[in-house]
Amino acid sequence: MALIYIVEDDESIREIEEFALMNAGHEVVGFSCAKDFYKKLDEKMPGLCLIDIMLPDENGNEIVRKLRKKLETRDLPIIMVTAKTTELDLVKGIENGADDYIKKPFSVMELISRVKALLRRTEPVKLKQMSLDGLVINDDKHEVLIDGKVIELTFKEYELLSLLMLNKGIVLNRETILEKVWGFNYEGESRTLDMHVKTLRQKLMNYGTRIRTVRNVGYVIE
Repeated sequence: MALIYIVEDDESIREIEEFALMNAGHEVVGFSCAKDFYKKLDEKMPGLCLIDIMLPDENGNEIVRKLRKKLETRDLPIIMVTAKTTELDLVKGIENGADDYIKKPFSVMELISRVKALLRRTEPVKLKQMSLDGLVINDDKHEVLIDGKVIELTFKEYELLSLLMLNKGIVLNRETILEKVWGFNYEGESRTLDMHVKTLRQKLMNYGTRIRTVRNVGYVIE
């Protein structure tokens, strides 16, 4: 299930949203203002955000505009929650970059189904086969080949390589890799990632050099 951030200054509404989504199996963190939301966003990226329009320190539409301008959050699934029901208000939210909207008052079932639908639509497509010159990942067989020869990888090494290959040429920060490969609730030593990269490089032989360390950021395969 997903990690979901809720930005809502009405405590009673926020508690209803948190309770409903946690009962649906999600991990939920709530914020009453944009400032606290931004701070947490820098620490950990969620799978989806619910953002109210009328907030005490910043309009929800402005928050969405800022998120869409940043590389790290431009594809972050966002649902606007609004008491404004005119067509102009709803269109404005979508034009600013929101993926969907929910009008207050709403039912718990509507909230859960909207969140579920957006997560399903925005789930990354995992290609059945990915290649980088002679390095090939065949996801149907769950195997990695170098020049036609099968390379034995552990489950985490395979998941790590798949994530890098799926984002070939894109630098992934450490937090994103840990969340995608080890899970949203991972609280272990971050050196685990470095050790897996080290062993993966060794097993990939000459192709191991294609995994590049970006200092103070993360890793990329080129």
